Amino acid sequence: MTPLRQRFIEDLQLRNRSERTIEAYVRQVARFARHFGRSPEQLGPEQVREYQLHLLARKVSWSAFNQCVCALRFLYGTTLGRSEHLKRLPYGRRPKKLPVVLSQKEALELLLCVEHRGYRMVLTTMYATGLRIGEAVALRVADLDSRQMTILVARGKGNKQRLVPLSRPLLGELRAWWQSHCDPVWLFPGSRPDRPMDVSPVQRACQAAVRRAKLKRGVSTHTLRHTFATELLEAGVDLLTIREILGHASLSTTAIYTHVRRDRLVAVAEVLGLLPLEQLRQDTVKGAPAKRSARRKESEK
Repeated sequence: MTPLRQRFIEDLQLRNRSERTIEAYVRQVARFARHFGRSPEQLGPEQVREYQLHLLARKVSWSAFNQCVCALRFLYGTTLGRSEHLKRLPYGRRPKKLPVVLSQKEALELLLCVEHRGYRMVLTTMYATGLRIGEAVALRVADLDSRQMTILVARGKGNKQRLVPLSRPLLGELRAWWQSHCDPVWLFPGSRPDRPMDVSPVQRACQAAVRRAKLKRGVSTHTLRHTFATELLEAGVDLLTIREILGHASLSTTAIYTHVRRDRLVAVAEVLGLLPLEQLRQDTVKGAPAKRSARRKESEK
């Protein structure tokens, strides 16, 4: 490990960045350096701009683009102390899209199409709690409180902790699942005893289930989180509570689910159904001058 990478990791650790964030930032900086075959210390704003254009040419997602920007801004602004470079490191503006949401029937079909029991339990937990996939696989047995009926998300996004409600049906399913492996630490143990289940095979299992269930395009593991939030909103849960459960930093992020509330959309459609649109089928529009007959036209000649 180079001294620069070691210092970069230490700077992230000093600021209490999560392990996943550190891994992601190191990976992004390593790709940047590999692209030019030189250390980032020897690269400047022009190389950064060239690399950003390279990412755009590759059509990477805006999430990946902005993650790279975050990593480079931290590297140059903190580790290398070159804050003057930050003005030349713009974020990409992500297009605002409505989240994909499943009906309860579609969500059930998706889960039933997941063959591996462990992966199905991870996805079921996400659907029943709104957890992110990384949060779900990282759950420990001790994070479940059957007395308070809560789940402690100890390693949430931004390394923040929060409590989410635990339903009786989910508790029963998780107990039955745990009894199948009895791991003393991890609720979803991985292939290594000191690590939880990996995210990638769960994501692949979800995509395979999407194809089997013949669901619409754009459905992913995160769709279960969107569906959970929308169902809470439709059940009358207020936005502030949903924000706390989901772990959103901003209420505006949670408010996007108001745009996909199916109950309101159906209600509006019913109101629109009362509009007398059938009257527009008439040949003559009220108030418009009537057409003159052909005979009258001849007599006027």
